[in-house]
Amino acid sequence: MMAEGSGAPWPPHIDDPPETPPSDPPAGHAAITFVGHATFLIRIAGGPTLLTDPIWSDRCSPLPWGFRRARAPGLRLGTLPPLDAVLVSHNHYDHLDRPTLRRLAARQPAGLRIVTGLGNARLLPGSGLASEELDWWQDATLPGATVTYLPMRHASARTPFDRARALWGGFAIRTPAGTILFTGDTAYGPHLREIGDALGPSAIGLIPIGAYEPRWFMSQVHMNPEEALRARDDLRVHTAVAMHFGTFKLTQEGIDAPARDLAAHRAAAGLPPARFIVPRFGETLIIPLGPADAGP
Repeated sequence: MMAEGSGAPWPPHIDDPPETPPSDPPAGHAAITFVGHATFLIRIAGGPTLLTDPIWSDRCSPLPWGFRRARAPGLRLGTLPPLDAVLVSHNHYDHLDRPTLRRLAARQPAGLRIVTGLGNARLLPGSGLASEELDWWQDATLPGATVTYLPMRHASARTPFDRARALWGGFAIRTPAGTILFTGDTAYGPHLREIGDALGPSAIGLIPIGAYEPRWFMSQVHMNPEEALRARDDLRVHTAVAMHFGTFKLTQEGIDAPARDLAAHRAAAGLPPARFIVPRFGETLIIPLGPADAGP
C-alpha cells in the first residue's frame, strides 16, 4: 500500500481568490459548487436546487474555542439562489450547523425544507423550517427528483450523552437524467458496494477524502484517499468530486495531504484526474447527468 504522509501544517487562515457566481446548468447537466467541507450547492437542470450539510459558521463546535475554519466559505450565503431543500446527513457539528440553518431559513419567507435522518429534527432550529426525517432507504419527493437516504458507516452525537440516538447516512438524488450521490461522512466498508449494486451507475458522487489520521482510530468513521478511490468504484460513480478536506483541522494529517495522496493513488490506478476531481473552494463544476456518461 502506498504510504500516507502527514503533510504541510495548517495555517491560521487562507484567503482564496473569489470565484465567479455560478450560472444555471444546461439541460442534462448538474452544476456542483464546492462551498467547503461537506457543503455543496447543487443545481440540477429541470430539477431541484439543493444544499448539502451547510456550514457558514467560523467554528464547528459547541465550544467558543473549538474547531475553527481555515478557509472562508467559497460562496457568500447571501448570494445563494432560492433552495428547494437542504440535505443534512447527520448531526455532528461540522454537518448540522444550527446558526447557518437559521440564516438560511430567514432568507426564505415561504420556509426552508430540511431532509435528514431519523432523530435529527429535534436538533433543528424551530423557526421557518419544515423537516422530514428518513430511515435508511426511505425516499423523499422533491421537484424533479427523488431523494433516498442511504446507510453509511459513521456515528452521531452532539454531546457525550446522546451517541447513536439519531441516524447518520448519505443521499442519492435521483432524477430522470441521472443520479448524484452525496455520501456524507463514512468509513470504507461493504455497504458502499451494496449501494452501487442497488442503485446502479451514478453520474456524480460527492465523496470525502479528509480527516483520516491516525488510522487506528479514524478508520472506523472516515475514509483515507486510497479508500475514497475504492469507494468511487464500489458506488459505480462516473465522476467523483472530493469533499471534507482543507476547511477544518479535525485530525492529524496536514492540510495538503488529502489532495496530494488522492492524486498519487489516482495516478497509480491509471484514473484520469477528471474522474475524481479535487475542486477549488468556490468552484462550480458543470457535469453531465446522462446515462451515456454514468458508470465506472
